[in-house]
Amino acid sequence: MPWDLDNDRPIYLQLMEKIRLDIVAGVYKPGDKLPSVRDLALEAAVNPNTMQKALSELERNGLVHSQRTSGRFITEDEKMLKHLKESLASEHIREFIEKMKQLGFQEEETLRLIQEAIKGEH
Repeated sequence: MPWDLDNDRPIYLQLMEKIRLDIVAGVYKPGDKLPSVRDLALEAAVNPNTMQKALSELERNGLVHSQRTSGRFITEDEKMLKHLKESLASEHIREFIEKMKQLGFQEEETLRLIQEAIKGEH
């Protein structure tokens, strides 16, 4: 099934975000070998060159690394992965809080709604 990509932002950035999300969600574990560029491009329904660019950027950032003849692997740096997970969570929280403000909710109301949702009251 093709990945959910839109035309509003560069495709390679969206591919990077999806792979990062898959890593922090545990789809790919530390040290796991990534599928080939061609296989990932086919799965995402994008040009292999675009996928190559995304993977090269992830490699440049240290999230993945290449082994010359074996392919690309997820970093085993647990500290880096924890930081990435927390960074993505913070980004989502900031976006959520901003949307709640746009809806006219004060911080206290937003917090109450979150607590109710966690308790299963909604």
